[in-house]
Amino acid sequence: MFLKLLKEGFIFAYNSVIVNKLRTFLSLFGITIGIFSIISVFTVLDWMEKSIRDSISTLGNNVLYIDKWPWGFETNLNWWDIIKWPAVSNKDFQAIQTKSAKGAASCFYITDSKQIKYRKNVANEANIWAPTYDFVNIRSFEIEKGRYFSPEEASAGKNVAILGYTMADKLFEKADPLGKQITVDGKKTTVIGVFKKEGKGGISDSGMDENTVVPLNFAKTFINLKNNFLNANIMIKAKEGVSVQELSDETVMILRASRRLQPSEINNFSINRASVIAKSFDSVFAGINIGGWVIGGFAILVGGFGIANIMFVSVRERTNIIGIQKALGAKRFFILQQFLVESVLLSLFGGLLGVFLVFLTSLVINYLYDLNMYLTMANMVLALAISCIIGIVAGYAPAYAAAKMNPVEAIGFSF
Repeated sequence: MFLKLLKEGFIFAYNSVIVNKLRTFLSLFGITIGIFSIISVFTVLDWMEKSIRDSISTLGNNVLYIDKWPWGFETNLNWWDIIKWPAVSNKDFQAIQTKSAKGAASCFYITDSKQIKYRKNVANEANIWAPTYDFVNIRSFEIEKGRYFSPEEASAGKNVAILGYTMADKLFEKADPLGKQITVDGKKTTVIGVFKKEGKGGISDSGMDENTVVPLNFAKTFINLKNNFLNANIMIKAKEGVSVQELSDETVMILRASRRLQPSEINNFSINRASVIAKSFDSVFAGINIGGWVIGGFAILVGGFGIANIMFVSVRERTNIIGIQKALGAKRFFILQQFLVESVLLSLFGGLLGVFLVFLTSLVINYLYDLNMYLTMANMVLALAISCIIGIVAGYAPAYAAAKMNPVEAIGFSF
């Protein structure tokens, strides 16, 4: 009996939606804008969070980064004190390589900006990464064409380079860069590889796409490693079964001894890890999510009021029909669920249209800006759930008003 009543209520609601096209459009428009607003916000937030967390994951959860500057947003140190610290040096790296018992691999690298040129194509202020060989064993990346430089090329300081996808496209356009000679800060360099495209998003916005990697010993010919303001780092990967905290404690002892710091002196270096960044972003995304609910909530509220108003009009128009139905024995529940089904149906149609608009928008954005932004199944389900809830909440008052009508008064009602 319940299913039969539900079916009849659905048919009444469907006919009402089809017959009153303008009213249906106005109802759909309000809820569509609401769902589009809130799901658009969450889609963008999901893309941002995924991009940043994917970028953080490339740093490695079991890798330490020794740097002059701390990564965390919170520190008890003042920047004017930190700036006096010595830059991370090759001497620090040698101490770690010699004395570390908990590290599986370590790498010293520097970053700088130099001009890269191929014939008439020039990239000014291009990002240069100059690591030791074990960079390949620590940092996560893929090479689409060619290869990484060999240990022999690294130790001999061969003039070879691996280009980021965007950098290769900027210098060579459609040509194959492998084997070609470029100039890095005026030094002739042979291209031996191209990194796989990582796309925009994340911490650095473009991953390895904008970077050019050369061996450290080659970079020494055009970068001054004794510069105290040099952007130099050491990466250390923990052995299997060794926690990052254990590796951190050992590294602190090694570097303090290498730099001959007294027990009363604080560390004049920073030990960073990916988890510090991830933890910092947790609170940021929590706040942004709340903001997303607030922004989308107002839009949904407007759509809900629109549906409620339209449903009150629908009840008023069909008062005589309601009276006849009740006179023929229709129960309050039948009248109630009849209008509730209509309200939910309107809201659900509007929600589906809003989801479809988000999907189309994401396709256009991906096409225009080369982003990996997609509407997730979770957001689709969320949109439909919100639509149903709004339909029930917005339609309950009009439906209840219709259900409690006196059949005699309802039949005699006229505008």
